[in-house]
Amino acid sequence: MATVQRPSSPAPTPAVSGRQLPRVPFPVVDEIARHCAQDTEPNTVHIEIHLPGRVEPDRLRAAFAEALDRHPRALMRERARGPLARRYEWELTDWPDTEVVTFPPRAPGALARARERALAEAPSLTSSPPLRLEVVEEPGRSGCVLVFTLHHTALDGPACLRVAATAAEIYSGRPAPAVPPPARPASVPAAPHGAPRASGAGRPARVSAGSPGPTPGNGMLVAELPVPAREPGAPYTVNDQLLVATALTVADWNRAHGVPDRPLRITMPVDDRSRGPEMPIGNGTRLVEVAFTAAEVADDADIAALLRRTAERTRALKARPRPQLGRGAGLLTAPVAPVAVRALVTRTLRVLAAPWTSTTLLSNIGRVPYPLDFGDAGVAGAVWFSAPARMPRGLTVTTASTGGRLHLVLRWSRALLCDDDGARLRDLFAHHLETTEAP
Repeated sequence: MATVQRPSSPAPTPAVSGRQLPRVPFPVVDEIARHCAQDTEPNTVHIEIHLPGRVEPDRLRAAFAEALDRHPRALMRERARGPLARRYEWELTDWPDTEVVTFPPRAPGALARARERALAEAPSLTSSPPLRLEVVEEPGRSGCVLVFTLHHTALDGPACLRVAATAAEIYSGRPAPAVPPPARPASVPAAPHGAPRASGAGRPARVSAGSPGPTPGNGMLVAELPVPAREPGAPYTVNDQLLVATALTVADWNRAHGVPDRPLRITMPVDDRSRGPEMPIGNGTRLVEVAFTAAEVADDADIAALLRRTAERTRALKARPRPQLGRGAGLLTAPVAPVAVRALVTRTLRVLAAPWTSTTLLSNIGRVPYPLDFGDAGVAGAVWFSAPARMPRGLTVTTASTGGRLHLVLRWSRALLCDDDGARLRDLFAHHLETTEAP
């Protein structure tokens, strides 16, 4: 195993040493997320890495400490500020403030409880790093599960997965193969004829309410499905199939609840970062919106035509340069007024813009680009992600593929749906994804 240079336990805070730590102003994405934080639906990303064997606690703690050392941008905490401060700032620490890796008691239902914590308890922004890792084992189940919880104000799923991949390399003592960058069109295609405009002024469809309960927060369901097949030379990708399946699922769900067909808009994160060790850590995706007309998602939709049109739209959206959250977000975060004032304006505009918010979000990680080889603990057999599902969207769909299987997570706001609703949406999604295989 590689030599570990960092202690596995927290070191004295830099405040004790008196050295001024490096500061990084919040990027646009981080500031908008910080403005809109709320306790009832914490802004967390959850990641599960399932291993066939068990890890050694001290060895994993040491490997993860070294991984954080190699990705120092993850060692951040929100710096205290005065009432008239015009920026939020991250303070980059030399060491973790808290023990990042923990081992809950081995007990029945331990994984379910870890998932619940990931949705309900966000890591503190004032302690470095804003993430935690729980290593979960259950009686009668082989192997273990690494359950990460990230504060999405600071980090996104791909960034955490890069840190986890580095920890796996250190733990196993074997470097992972080089990872190619994401493929993108070389030029911006012309907008396809008749394509709906995602930036149109019309209100998109909302996900119809199911049977919400009195408990606030998010619910979640994980499932494993086959990766949808495609004909050789098909002009669309698996991501396009997932978009179509998501759109048809929401339209089908709404019709079953008496809601007329309406245009849909699906938010899709696009990540252009390198996946190698030099990958920038933080919130690095940009958000685009893929639009669907009411006719395209009707009960008698032409799936083959819809897949082709969706592929044209996503190619154009991925190739077109765009700020991460659009140009309006840059204006909201310009440091021309104290952050407290900007926060109030941002929250007010978020409420006013709720009817025009996209219908749902599909975040497709794609094929996990790292082997996640933890040596004698084995190679990851499944990786699940989930993104926050705050209202007004109230539903997110997150997918990744490992070992030829699609790992799906539906996450929803309990103000909109219940667990039975989530199970029904999973069945609808599986059905519609299958219809994209032979359109």
